[in-house]
Amino acid sequence: MERERQDREAAPATGERVLDRLTWQRVAVVPAVVAVVLLATWMWYRGAELDSIAKQSIEGNVWPRVREHIELTAISTVLVLIIAIPLGIALTRRALRGAAPYVLAVANLGQAVPALGLLVLLVIWRGIGAETAIIGIVIYAALPVLANTIAGLQAIDPQLTEAAKGIGMSGSEVLRRVELPLAVPLILAGVRTALVLNVGTATLATFGGGGGLGDLITAGITNQRMPVLFLGSVLAVALALLIDWLAGVAELLLRPKGLEVRT
Repeated sequence: MERERQDREAAPATGERVLDRLTWQRVAVVPAVVAVVLLATWMWYRGAELDSIAKQSIEGNVWPRVREHIELTAISTVLVLIIAIPLGIALTRRALRGAAPYVLAVANLGQAVPALGLLVLLVIWRGIGAETAIIGIVIYAALPVLANTIAGLQAIDPQLTEAAKGIGMSGSEVLRRVELPLAVPLILAGVRTALVLNVGTATLATFGGGGGLGDLITAGITNQRMPVLFLGSVLAVALALLIDWLAGVAELLLRPKGLEVRT
């Protein structure tokens, strides 16, 4: 009876753990800071004296660049997930386990190359365009997701998987119901890192004809118009902060409840 009473008392607490982690500071601080920065930037822009070149670079050009930047980030992140997570799972299976160090070495090499240099090489190979920019972003951001997927699956106690097989689970069931839920926190951390990398790397897409906020930044540098450079930089930083905040909230909400540690 005492055991049943303890289970009933523990159940509501477990159900509340996810929401308990979403404190008002975690939910509100970053959006509030970004909102203040954007409002201050807008007020500055309204009162700034811009010449015809600066106006031509900014007017009617901001929202299209923001939209392109978001599209580059979203598409590249989806491709990273489609490629890196299944590859990470495959490299932890018995047949391909020995290849994992070599694949990680290649992925590390891809990220060791400067992003701009990698993009230039891809432009030489494939030509200018959004597809070239996306390929470069994917290569640069695949490592965190791939490495965290492998690390998360390799860190699982083999006794857990053996116990699951002992009660009649197939290999796919063990992966789906035991291994992946336990590896989710590390995988989500890798996805969050990849998202932030993608936002930053997408600013370089302008050098490959991919558009994005990098167009504003390069226009400000090329034309020596600091207001244009400032606006593009502020928007890129604000977007990175917002995406990192959204990824952090999603990381908390998607973490399996059974992995909560009660304090």
